[in-house]
Amino acid sequence: MVVKNLVSAAVTGLLLSSVLGPARLAAQQPKSLASDSAFIAQAGSIGLLQVKLGQLAEKKGSSAAVLDFGKRMTADYAKTNQELKTAAKQAGFPTPVLSRQDQQIFDRFNTMGRGSFDKAYMAQMVESHTEEVRLFQGESAGGKVQSLKQLASKMLPEMEQRLSLAAQTARSVGVVVTASASGAAEGSATN
Repeated sequence: MVVKNLVSAAVTGLLLSSVLGPARLAAQQPKSLASDSAFIAQAGSIGLLQVKLGQLAEKKGSSAAVLDFGKRMTADYAKTNQELKTAAKQAGFPTPVLSRQDQQIFDRFNTMGRGSFDKAYMAQMVESHTEEVRLFQGESAGGKVQSLKQLASKMLPEMEQRLSLAAQTARSVGVVVTASASGAAEGSATN
């Protein structure tokens, strides 16, 4: 009985430490570094998602524009992800991984039928690239780790170009793309 309770307590402790570990790590970091840590984690996760969705677009896309866009995102983000991984390591942050939220986005597209894929994918691309531009703008303006701030500033024009391409491609497959208050594009799929 005592052994059973000890095993249960040990398992519970391990589960709690795996769930609370990242939160404690962020709490232990100075506030100035927490935003840089969040930047590298979010940018890295978005980049990993872009590769996975790009590969999926190459398989499930119906239009040539979506197939080409997916292929380009796979290639572009392979390079971007390597730069983010290197920057994270140099700044002393963990290697970026796919977040649970981004994994859920991928899972949704992975189970989606080919007929509805193009519009939904391109609407997601406009949304993801809009978020990414805002993220890189924030880091380039307010980052505390100089190497990450410089990387964000260097990559921002490329992110803005990808957003423009995403909006253009989305329009070509019938996605309604509107400009938000910040000037970034946002897309919505309409059937």
